[in-house]
This record gives sequence, C-alpha cells and structure tokens, in this order.
Amino acid sequence: MENASDTTDINFILLGLFKHTPIHLFLFSMVLVFFLTSLMGNALMIMLIHEDLRLHTPMFFLLSQLSVMDMMLVSTIVPKMAANYLMGTGSISPAGCGAQIFLFLTLGGGECFLLAAMAYDRYVAICHPLRYHILMNQKLCLHMTIGSWLLGGVDGLMQAGATLSFPYCHSREINHFFCEAPTLVRLACADTMFFELFMYVCCVLMLLIPLSLILASYSLILAAVLRMQSTAAQKKAFATCSSHLAVVGLFYGAIIFIYMRPKSYHSVAYDKVISAFYTIFTPVLNPLIYSVRNKEVKGALRKWLEKHFLGHLQ
Repeated sequence: MENASDTTDINFILLGLFKHTPIHLFLFSMVLVFFLTSLMGNALMIMLIHEDLRLHTPMFFLLSQLSVMDMMLVSTIVPKMAANYLMGTGSISPAGCGAQIFLFLTLGGGECFLLAAMAYDRYVAICHPLRYHILMNQKLCLHMTIGSWLLGGVDGLMQAGATLSFPYCHSREINHFFCEAPTLVRLACADTMFFELFMYVCCVLMLLIPLSLILASYSLILAAVLRMQSTAAQKKAFATCSSHLAVVGLFYGAIIFIYMRPKSYHSVAYDKVISAFYTIFTPVLNPLIYSVRNKEVKGALRKWLEKHFLGHLQ
C-alpha cells in the first residue's frame, strides 16, 4: 500500500461531466445557458419580491430565501466546473473541495428545511386563514429561515471537516463534476465505515424530518380542502399549493434517488446526471414554476416590465 499523504498538500482531480467532443461541447454550452438563466431568474424573483409591496408576505419572504439558496447552489458548482472544462484540467485544492462540500450540504440541507417551512405556511393559510398574520408573523418567518440556514450549516461543517480529516493514499481522481462527500471518502485509505454510517444517518435526518413535516402539512391541507363546500374554494386552495408541491417533487425526488438507494443500485454515470439535474436544472425551474403558476408574481412582473421597458417605448 502507498503511504498516506496529508490531505492538505496535494490537489484532487475532478473527472467532470463532459468530454471534449462536439456533442459534449453542446451540452456544456447548455449548462452555461441554464446557469445564467438560473442566476437571472432567481435574481429577478428576489427583486420583484423586494420591490412589490403586494409580495411582502411570509410566503414570498420564504420564496426569496429559496431563490438566494438556488443562486448560491449553482454558483458553488458551475463556475469551477466550467473553468476546469475550458482549461482542460480538473484540479481542485483540498480547501476548495472542502468549501464545495460545506456549501453544497449547507444549501441542500437548508433548502430541505425551508421547503418544510413553506409547507407550514401553506397549511396556516388554508387551514387557519383568519389567524394567518398572527401565526405566520415576521418573527416566526425569520426564525424558520435562520434555523434552515443553521441546520444546513451544521451538517455541512461536520461532514466537510470529517471528510478532509482522512488520509488519501490512492488515486486522487474524483469521478464527479464537483466535490461530494460520499464520492470523495471512497478514495480514503482508512476505515470509513463509521463515517459512511454517520453520513447516511445525517442524510436520513436532513431529508426525512423535513419531508415528514411537509407530508403532515399537506395531509392536514387535503383534509381541510375536502371539507370545503365550494368547488371554487377547493380549486383556489389546490392552485395555491401546486407550485410548492412541484418544487418539492423535483427537489426531493432527485435527492432521494441518489442518496437513499442501496449501494448495489448505484451507477456513477446516472448519479452524475441526477446530480446535474438538482444542482443545475432545478434552480432554473423553481422561479419558472412560481412565476407561471402564481398570479401575484405574474402581476408584479407585468408591472415591473411596464415601468422599466414599456414606459420608455411610449
């Protein structure tokens, strides 16, 4: 066996997602388009929520935080991946690798809990409409948001620190397009069984606790909707929840597919594609889903366009 080397003195090599072929160059270009679209779409969502007084509600405050997390997530992954591809190198320093692991887990875990907070907001709006502004007050929204960031940050800090504490004595080639703790720890030349169990428990807690809260909220919402006498009221309630449910389905579906499958069902190629879906493509879809299916957002966008563009043309 080779001697274990200090984690801090040799760079890792990311094998990436694409090869230098015409079809892969086209796919890489599409990733850059999605990246820029995600940044612009989420920045526009944040700006609309900030500028339009009608969107100064708990639901849209939480949505603005989701947009911040999505912007940071794609910015954590894509610029480094693009630089490596264009320069023909996959090199990443241990510090850079640790930063990617920390930010990825912080933002991914934070988004899990933020989606649970958004589900609770919908529950209060539909099941307790008269007490909505009392139950979903500014203080509670702030606490839920800070709690989401902190819980994600603690998970990211623990896993990033533990992953980089292992000695790495074999190949330093990471078969991924970004540093991910489960992929990196496979290269360690130490017994990682306990840490892999710890990672799995963290994954279960960070996924299943928020998902359980989301399912509980929507079970209560469904029961309340079925008791409504008016069909119009039922349609309005379902329309209110549909955007959030679509985002939850996309986000949790991809993550559970990767992290909760048995090892025997894992495939590196499929895992990289699914990882690209929820780290690059989902942040593009989130603002589109909310803008297309939400009257308030469409109204705010129309008002902003009329003020800044159509007004100058008249």
